[in-house]
Amino acid sequence: MNAVAESIARKIATDIGARPEQVTATVALLDGGDTVPFVARYRKEVTGGLDDSQLRRLAERLDYLRDLEKRRAAILSEITSQGKLTDALARSIATADTKAVLEDLYLPFKPKRRTKAMIARENGLEPLLRGILEDRAADPATLAQAYLSETVPTEKEALAGARDILVEKLAENARLLGRLREVLQKDALITSRVMSGKEEAGAKFSDYFAHSEKWATIPSHRALAILRASKEEIVSVDIGPEPEADLPRIIGLITAEIGIAGEKPGDRWLRDAAEWAWKVKLSLSMFVDLMTDLRRRAHDEAIDVFARNLRDLLLAAPAGARATLGLDPGIRTGCKIAVVDDTGKLLETATIYPFQPKNDLRGAEETLLHLIRKHGVALIAIGNGTASRESDRLVGDVLKRLPAGETRPTPVIVSEAGASVYSASELASQEFPEIDVSLRGAVSIARRLQDPLAELVKIEPQAIGVGQYQHDVDQRRLAQSLEAVVEDAVNAVGVDLNMASAPLLAHIAGLGPSIAQNIVAHRDANGAFTSRKSLLKVPGLGPKAFEQSAGFLRIREGIEPLDASSVHPEAYGVARRIVAACGRDIRAIMGDSGALSGLQPEQFVDDTFGLPTVRDIFTELEKPGRDPRPTFKTATFAEGIDAISDLKPGMSLEGTVTNVAAFGAFVDIGVHQDGLVHVSQLADRFVKDPHEVVKAGDIVRVRVTEVDVARKRIGLTMRKDGGGNPASRSAQPVKIKQVKQQRSTGTKKKSDRPTGAFGSALADALKGKP
Repeated sequence: MNAVAESIARKIATDIGARPEQVTATVALLDGGDTVPFVARYRKEVTGGLDDSQLRRLAERLDYLRDLEKRRAAILSEITSQGKLTDALARSIATADTKAVLEDLYLPFKPKRRTKAMIARENGLEPLLRGILEDRAADPATLAQAYLSETVPTEKEALAGARDILVEKLAENARLLGRLREVLQKDALITSRVMSGKEEAGAKFSDYFAHSEKWATIPSHRALAILRASKEEIVSVDIGPEPEADLPRIIGLITAEIGIAGEKPGDRWLRDAAEWAWKVKLSLSMFVDLMTDLRRRAHDEAIDVFARNLRDLLLAAPAGARATLGLDPGIRTGCKIAVVDDTGKLLETATIYPFQPKNDLRGAEETLLHLIRKHGVALIAIGNGTASRESDRLVGDVLKRLPAGETRPTPVIVSEAGASVYSASELASQEFPEIDVSLRGAVSIARRLQDPLAELVKIEPQAIGVGQYQHDVDQRRLAQSLEAVVEDAVNAVGVDLNMASAPLLAHIAGLGPSIAQNIVAHRDANGAFTSRKSLLKVPGLGPKAFEQSAGFLRIREGIEPLDASSVHPEAYGVARRIVAACGRDIRAIMGDSGALSGLQPEQFVDDTFGLPTVRDIFTELEKPGRDPRPTFKTATFAEGIDAISDLKPGMSLEGTVTNVAAFGAFVDIGVHQDGLVHVSQLADRFVKDPHEVVKAGDIVRVRVTEVDVARKRIGLTMRKDGGGNPASRSAQPVKIKQVKQQRSTGTKKKSDRPTGAFGSALADALKGKP
């Protein structure tokens, strides 16, 4: 391994909390074409047990650091070709640990368009600047007289040219830029002011019309709200030092770099030039840097929130393989119905019109009763959109008509986020070419109750709606992050090779859309797979793809019992040695938690398979193909609470967590408008990260603290002490300044934020929900 690779390994090891040798070994696997899920599950001996989150971070940092090294090499080459590389500069470039620092060092040597400083040098004014720097006692105006010419006819123009040269030198001074950036990253304020005449158009951003707070600590949701308001030209944004307290310190850093210590004529001129350099050049440079950092930081946090919510949603409890009726509620256009069997196969569709304008309640009930009895429906999935509570009541009335001896299906309110996107997709048209687009949504709703993971992978993650300002963040990075989440979730659960759809198979490690389609085509043409080995007959699926994917594919009732487990085919020999030591048939052992009680994993370690793999095999033999997802349960919405107007403070309700953000959790309580449990209301203790307490899909008990019908906002609490004003109970209150409005009066505006549950952070939070 070369020095660069060793350096990268050390840096990544520090970042992810691992040893350099673990990183080096893992990088070799990834460079060899192994996937993160495969490495996390089946190469624990090599990686030292790095989990999938560490591996994802490792891969991300590896890309960044390799790009950094490429840029470092390119900069060294460029400066060398100019004949300007010194030993000191080479050392500085070699030790630069971020792209920002590297670019600071490159600035003086970067090819640039013709500048004012270049023109001043061409006019012979650089010696004037040197003269002022060397003789502070001399009057700069007097020194300038010696440099007048046809192109520089006045002393004022000569001094302006000298100043332009100084400004450029300061703007390309890597040490100064680093110091300024360090100070501002600690103390800078981000300030937003409403633009003239935009108050009414930007009313939803009113909290940011006169707002100022620390750049370093602004929460991502507020930063994204300000960035969105700026993009929509509602507010202007500035990032810089506090004018009275911090600006003098900033100017002091610049004057110190020049070496100004006294009050001689030259010192005074240089001090004015330093202030000019900050005003026209350095402040803008720092603003761009800090804005870029803020945007990146806010995007990172928002993407992380989206990724965690998506993972929780994908790994939500499946209701299981039971005949299910999906009901997509509607009023004028009717309720769309689709019945699927226990495998998700579409059996029948219908449309009922129980609501206005047709009000065919009797016909709707008869249709539902007929479908329930005809297909032995065990579950009824009701979309949570418009008319969902009315549809829920309709289903409840229908179920009451079933005789006591008949099995009653279980009705469940299901999120329909993304169902319409799936309905209109090319995939849906391929699955159901003869079915109307509106009915496809009902199929998706039914299937996502049976198995959320299998159905949600068919929808673009961005359309599922569990993000925070998801449309404002870097879409390429968001897509990469969410794809990784989907891949990890699918492989964590595993899939039934003979049941899985092509979209689900496409997320299995080592496959992809093309091979997934080939697997389904081979299955359709030749019947069910009887063993994992038969996968090698699929066109395009070679040894490497088989190695990466086989362990995540399950075959129930196949010719090889181990194919139903997550034991990788490469380790079947170890599994059989373990079975042989029991003296029983493998089928009798699998699933019997006591069968291996007399054995120790250490007995079966060999040169190829270490203790982590053997322990995993023991676990699989005890519970083959174990689904890591939780047990299915549903929330029960309160009778008679159907709309936000039905809510009253103090009501205790059950609901389902639909979205978790940095500022709290949104909960569906059955009134067509999610309520917000602010982070300070999640528990009777300080909560830094809402994900410590809840995740998407959780069933929770909440109490209503405040209702704003006009703005459709619901404040909720999960505290047992009565809750109250979220902002006042935060263990780490946010310090926020109100800045002077740009009005003719020049008076400072008093905060007009509400002080109840929708004040401050909560009002900001509600803007963050997509």
